[in-house]
Amino acid sequence: MAVMNVNPTRMQMSKLKKQLQTARRGHKMLKDKRDELMRQFIELVQENKRLREKVEKALVESSAHFVNASAVMSKQALDSSLMSSQQQTGVDISYKNIMSVDVPIFSEVNESPDQGNIFPYGFAFTSFELDDAVLSLNGLLPDMIRLAEIEKSCELMAAEIERTRRRVNSLEHVMIPRYEETIKYIAMKLEENDRSSRTRLMKVKDMLLEKAHHYSEH
Repeated sequence: MAVMNVNPTRMQMSKLKKQLQTARRGHKMLKDKRDELMRQFIELVQENKRLREKVEKALVESSAHFVNASAVMSKQALDSSLMSSQQQTGVDISYKNIMSVDVPIFSEVNESPDQGNIFPYGFAFTSFELDDAVLSLNGLLPDMIRLAEIEKSCELMAAEIERTRRRVNSLEHVMIPRYEETIKYIAMKLEENDRSSRTRLMKVKDMLLEKAHHYSEH
């Protein structure tokens, strides 16, 4: 691990020790954040799997209803029955914060609260198979909206997990070891300087004694 290019002084070592403490605290906080993100991400993935299986199964059943309806109704009659919708449905988007990630919340918004408006046709010239198809799709809509919400949340959280993982690895394998190696290097340099200073002082003392008293302490 490369040592930082710093002056080997006690002041610099004290500064680096404080930075090392900060890096270790940041490393722990980021690890905790990563672990919590992973926990919530796994929960969302499990819900996503369950909900996707439910939606796909319901879509197959709804398609079967439409196939049955097309078998007993002409294409022209079927198309005209579904041409003019009486109910407009939208999606309201808000956000909530999960571990610094703003994930979306999708809410279904219906302009008309009357459930009867889901049928864009009269019942005189249509089949009950078409009614079943429309009802099944209408009942499926909340699950589809929730599924879209979960999948978008998973995408955002996965990106944040990856960013956090990189930061944790950078601190754990690069920054913290570099601080430790630099502090160790400075400590060794300071110890060498202390030994050199003591040696010089002893030599100066010997020289002064020799000069003043013609005496050496050896």
